[in-house]
Amino acid sequence: MLDPKILRKETKKVSLSLEKRASDFDLDSYLEIDQKMRDLISNVEQLRSSKNNISKSISSPNISENEKSDLISEVGMINKKLKESEQSLNDLSEQTKKMSLEIPNILDESVPEGSSEEDNIEVRSWGKLPKFDFEPRDHSELGESNGGIDFESAAKLSGSRFVVMKDGYARLHRALKQFMLDVQTEENGYTEMYVPNIVRSDCLEGTGQLPKFADDQYKIENEEGLYLIPTAEVPLTNLIRESILEEDELPIKMTAHTPCFRQEAGSYGKDTKGMIRQHQFEKVELVHIVKPDESYEALEELTKNAESILQKLNLPYRLMLLCSGDTGFSAAKTYDLEVWLPSQETYREISSCSNCESFQSRRMKARYKNSESKQTDYPHSLNGSGLAIGRTLIAVLENYQNEDGSVTIPDILRPYMQNRERI
Repeated sequence: MLDPKILRKETKKVSLSLEKRASDFDLDSYLEIDQKMRDLISNVEQLRSSKNNISKSISSPNISENEKSDLISEVGMINKKLKESEQSLNDLSEQTKKMSLEIPNILDESVPEGSSEEDNIEVRSWGKLPKFDFEPRDHSELGESNGGIDFESAAKLSGSRFVVMKDGYARLHRALKQFMLDVQTEENGYTEMYVPNIVRSDCLEGTGQLPKFADDQYKIENEEGLYLIPTAEVPLTNLIRESILEEDELPIKMTAHTPCFRQEAGSYGKDTKGMIRQHQFEKVELVHIVKPDESYEALEELTKNAESILQKLNLPYRLMLLCSGDTGFSAAKTYDLEVWLPSQETYREISSCSNCESFQSRRMKARYKNSESKQTDYPHSLNGSGLAIGRTLIAVLENYQNEDGSVTIPDILRPYMQNRERI
């Protein structure tokens, strides 16, 4: 949610950001309704003031009965107007609130203009691409050839875009999440959290998934307003909702491992084979809550923390700065980490690291005490994957594969695999 003052006073800045995003949000309509609401507020205040003044006159001992009767009638007329105006005000207030939840975040000035991922900019790359003296297989072929990955059984259980893993593959998946949490907590300074996998709708509204992306969420039918989480960003960030933090509590750095559930609405035909895009997957999430003047420094730190996992696993990757058309609804600026997949001979997204500035904290009504201004202010929130476990598993399988279909376990993961060298 954006500051209403910015929408009114920096309309050109907001308009340019919407244009860069190719957003269809109708800013003019919002401002028109907002102006009507503010005019109505002024009118209601005048009516209340007039009513108070008349009420004082009615109680005056110097007023005649005829004058008193006229004034009582006038109060009745004012009460009628007040009732109508207050109802109109409630209606306009609901309209502006609903519309304000549909406005995307203002893009940072450093975000390049563009319409799709084709316009994203490579910031840097890391690692050497592997060379094979055989035709590398994709993760599905590797896993299905030895029973480590079973899509057929998953389809019997749950339908398409689910997976069953077995033996070494299941253990490698578990090893990755334990390894990621250890790195983030022991080396990068995050506090590990355990959070619910079911949240209330206002939590999804707070981080920006609702109402705009309702079709992507799994709603629990027999419980009013409860949803399965699409990412641990939602419960982690909402831990500060409707609270006032002390300044010395900042920065807050949290991490959590959770399953994630997404309908993947609108993605039909995209990555339907394999584990790239699933309805259920697991992720280690990173969240920062910081003072406003520290958030872009925090974005660089968070991104490097995510990169550290790929570097320790010796997986080649590149860092991309997302263009305006590819930047998410809640984000002011986003970096994507893309890992190399030999079977596709391309890089694929494995983490998005975003600075949401005060966009989410305003929606969540989360504030902190600013020692300089002596007022409460909105902290900035950031989030990123550190990393998506399924996609990391895919990258390990493909980059460490052998000609016989086995996969060499990266050295750093072997302590988590009972020192097993291959699967």
